[in-house]
Order: sequence, then C-alpha cells, then structure tokens
Amino acid sequence: MTYANDVPTATDTALASSLRLAVMRLARRMRQQRSDSSLTLSQIAALATLERHGPLTPGELAAHEKVQPPSMTRLVAALEAAGLATRAPHPTDRRQVLVAAAPEGLALLREDRRRRDVWLAQRLRDLPPEDLEVLGRAATVLDRLASA
Repeated sequence: MTYANDVPTATDTALASSLRLAVMRLARRMRQQRSDSSLTLSQIAALATLERHGPLTPGELAAHEKVQPPSMTRLVAALEAAGLATRAPHPTDRRQVLVAAAPEGLALLREDRRRRDVWLAQRLRDLPPEDLEVLGRAATVLDRLASA
C-alpha cells in the first residue's frame, strides 16, 4: 500500500473496504454454523483462551481478551454456572483464583470448531486449485493483520 503523508490512497481504501466486507460476511456465515448459540462470542473466546493458555486468573483472562475485569468476572460466572469453566484457589496467592476450561467447555469448543471446519471445507471443495493456493497465502496474511 502506498501512503502520501500517512494517508491511504483511494486504491488502498477501496481494498480495505472490500476486504472488510468479505471478512465480515464470512465471519457472519461462520457464526451461523456454531454448535451452541446459547453462548456469547465473548464466552466462546474466553473458553478458547483458557484452552490455549491453561488456567488464568480472571485479571489475566481479562487482559488476554482485552475487556475490563468486572466484565470478565460476569463472563466467568456465566461459564461456571453453565459447567463450562471451573475456579480453583491460586497455588501461591490466596487472594486469587484460577479459572480453567472444564471438560464440558473443551468438548463444546471441539464440536464448535469441527462443525465450522466441515462447513468451510465443503465450500472450499468447489474452488479451483489456484484459488485454494491464494487462500492459503491469504490466511497467513489475515492472521498477521489480526495480530497487529
């Protein structure tokens, strides 16, 4: 992308808009394939973070998810009430607790991913090999953008 004085060009803005719309539409279609619609996207994301990082304090989990600690406290309470997360005393700090994904939460994540992967794989089968090659490269770029 070319920038004049840190201002994107019209071509850059058009690409950004096109990409934003395509990603949003795909994300919406992927959300429609969720196996359990009773959970919020924030709850699913928190469970996935616990799966990826292991037990965390509510503050650490809030930092990973970029939400305020009071919001995470409510979210964790809902996950615990649903049997999808557990709390345990912190091994070195009695003032803290550790939150972990319960086996039921991990099973829910596996089923959710399986269902969405199957849906997407079925759509990818209809694409020509050159499109699949482009998407393989694009997935890496999109991941970098999401992490920036």
